[in-house]
Amino acid sequence: MADWARAQSPGSVEEILDRENKRRADSLASEVTRLKSLALDIDRDAEDQNWYLDGMDSEECDAFSTMAPSGRDNRKLLCVMAVGLMVAFFVLSYLLSRARK
Repeated sequence: MADWARAQSPGSVEEILDRENKRRADSLASEVTRLKSLALDIDRDAEDQNWYLDGMDSEECDAFSTMAPSGRDNRKLLCVMAVGLMVAFFVLSYLLSRARK
């Protein structure tokens, strides 16, 4: 911007403006390139995480299906397990609340 004070003729002002415009265009182009690279990295990372999570979900479903196939006895077993876990949770929370006093 200090070049403005030195400009003597309209032609030199245009040269200064042209140089400044090219410098800013180059700066903008490099910033766009950097942001594009960052966006591609984020996309690749998201795809990798989705692939990993999809694999985990199917593995857990397969393990649960083999552990507890459908049937009356297995539903009874699952209900007993669920009630047992709730009872254990309440017993532990009661014991922890007593220990804090």
